[in-house]
Amino acid sequence: MSYDSQGRASARAAAGSSTSAARPVDARVPATPPAQLTPGAETWPALTWETRTWTPAAQWGVKAELRSSTVDYEASIPPLIAELTPAVDAETAAAAEAAARELGRFDAELGARVHSFSPVLLRSEAASSSQIENLTASARAIFSAELGANVGSNAAQVAANTRAMQAAIDLAEEVSADSISRMHEVLMAGQPRHTPGRWRQEAVWIGTRSDTPVGAEFVAPFHERVPELIDDVAQFARRLDVPPLVSIAVAHAQFETIHPFTDGNGRTGRALAQSLLRFRGITRSVAVPVSAGLLADVSGYHNALTSYRQGDVAPIVKAFAEASFRAVRNARQLVDEIDAIRKSWDEQLTARRDSNAWKLLDVLTSRPVLDSATAARELGVQRPNVYPPMRALVDAGILKSKAEHKLGPFWRSDEVLAAIDRFAERAGRREAD
Repeated sequence: MSYDSQGRASARAAAGSSTSAARPVDARVPATPPAQLTPGAETWPALTWETRTWTPAAQWGVKAELRSSTVDYEASIPPLIAELTPAVDAETAAAAEAAARELGRFDAELGARVHSFSPVLLRSEAASSSQIENLTASARAIFSAELGANVGSNAAQVAANTRAMQAAIDLAEEVSADSISRMHEVLMAGQPRHTPGRWRQEAVWIGTRSDTPVGAEFVAPFHERVPELIDDVAQFARRLDVPPLVSIAVAHAQFETIHPFTDGNGRTGRALAQSLLRFRGITRSVAVPVSAGLLADVSGYHNALTSYRQGDVAPIVKAFAEASFRAVRNARQLVDEIDAIRKSWDEQLTARRDSNAWKLLDVLTSRPVLDSATAARELGVQRPNVYPPMRALVDAGILKSKAEHKLGPFWRSDEVLAAIDRFAERAGRREAD
């Protein structure tokens, strides 16, 4: 059992529990290339379905009635969309355009300060995306996990998601099946059970049961369809004739519908959205934490994905537009709080003006947990030379120090960490209508 892109229980045909010998035996529609529309059509094609055969493993944990016989289930067939143009109503189109401008404006505001705020916003996006999957961890745990501290599985997974988000941004000039595969490979590194970077070879579904797709809320397309569908959505995403945020929302929804991996689809899909924001030129400097905006209304996000699968693109476009506005408001507050903290440190620190302690103040706004190796790298000095300025910051009440088992001392700014945690709390809070 794992958690799918919608934060609910998602089952997969894991080796040793159940296997899929799916093959078409009958179909609600023919098992031929998925339905398409004439390019530029006014509606969007809904999913179609085909009947497949499920062969459960005969072992403990599978219900008796399923152990000895195959059963039929309905697998989705997403449309091919590379040449389709999504049409939305005027209000939704205007909201998407305004949201794209707001994202670009915020990105431009921080353009000259990218070194200070890009790491914090990137981790905030990764944490929010992970929280949609019910993976929560404090800012202190996440930053500590990045330095190698053993602070729990959730923090380690959020740290991996941060690396995947960075990979997505680094790969933004290339929108392809290979770049998507690479994002997943980085995200799931160290989890060979989920074949990092490789398309699934088994059935996956969203539902409450892990032993059968029969009766599931949603069954992703049969695995043999995945490569063509991924190439198709990448081709759609590369088009420049579709308004940017409309294109990104639709590409994300299509990716989540394909569900190409055994796990990590939601986090990879939202990393893909960050990559596409950069590809379309909406963001150029920072990862605006759009997932933090989606987190404020997770049920609305889920419902929008369902509507997309039923042939209505407007809800997912609206969800991304509203999430963008929420994310920018929240991120601006975070930036203001960190700026105020940084300003207060100028009054607290009394070290000599040539001390490296002053240089570390700017480092701490973006990396509020440091070890000696990271501090030395940021300052461009040898590791023994970081201890005097660190002591000066501890003496000034700016930092606290804690010895990590086998890793030496870690230093942290509780003020900056608290500001990041407040950002996360606001992200998870539904705004009043």
